[in-house]
Amino acid sequence: MTEEKDQRHNKKIVEQFTKQAVPFSKIPGHLDSMQVLVHMSGVKGSDKVLDVACGPGLVACEFAKTAEQVTGIDITAKMIERAQQLQWEKHLTNMAWKVGDVFPLPYPDASFSVVLTRYSFHHFTKPTRALSEMIRVCRSGGRVLVADVALPPEKVVAYDHLEKLRDPSHAHALSLPEFERMFQESGLTHVQKSFYTVSFEVEQQLKASFPNPGDEEKIRAIFKADIGKNQLGIGAHYKGNEIHYAVPIAVFVGQKKD
Repeated sequence: MTEEKDQRHNKKIVEQFTKQAVPFSKIPGHLDSMQVLVHMSGVKGSDKVLDVACGPGLVACEFAKTAEQVTGIDITAKMIERAQQLQWEKHLTNMAWKVGDVFPLPYPDASFSVVLTRYSFHHFTKPTRALSEMIRVCRSGGRVLVADVALPPEKVVAYDHLEKLRDPSHAHALSLPEFERMFQESGLTHVQKSFYTVSFEVEQQLKASFPNPGDEEKIRAIFKADIGKNQLGIGAHYKGNEIHYAVPIAVFVGQKKD
């Protein structure tokens, strides 16, 4: 039963991100704070990097400017096609791509020296297992990095409700304590963390999303009702006639034991 549920969820992800492949890569907020990830990962010219759930390749291409080799894997073929196109546009030759799942990652133990993922954990029904897979394919002494939304615990239920309307492949946004506990219990050492926010405008985000029919108005109403209350934890506010908001992102990185 659990396997069937996972397959249904993966189907939702593929359906959503097949549609989102191009618009997702063009949302300005998704280009922000790349250097935070590069800096925290400590990536060097000798590193072999794996970008898990790489999407349209934005992060992988940034890391390829420094690393010896970067591999991106994503369950959605259209996302990999978009990533390859971005690679060609940037004239990067040290990259490889694969359509594949996280459970399990299709790589032997200790295949990479840096393993990272950005904005994927809220799509995973088993985030702890995803982190374990990332650690498995990382070499001893290598670094594992996860960047994703991290909310105060009291905001998670409302945020999850909103995001499941906007993107039916959303599973669960980790609270900051959940994020911290996951890394504490992972066996990684020298864990560091950093924080930033990603800003969006509601209508622009909706154009890049594919809610179920009739749900766009529900989403707009939720945002409007939250202005001045911040029950969602994303600070919805007006700029002129537009509603803007900022998603809090946590970046955790740890070293695999020698």
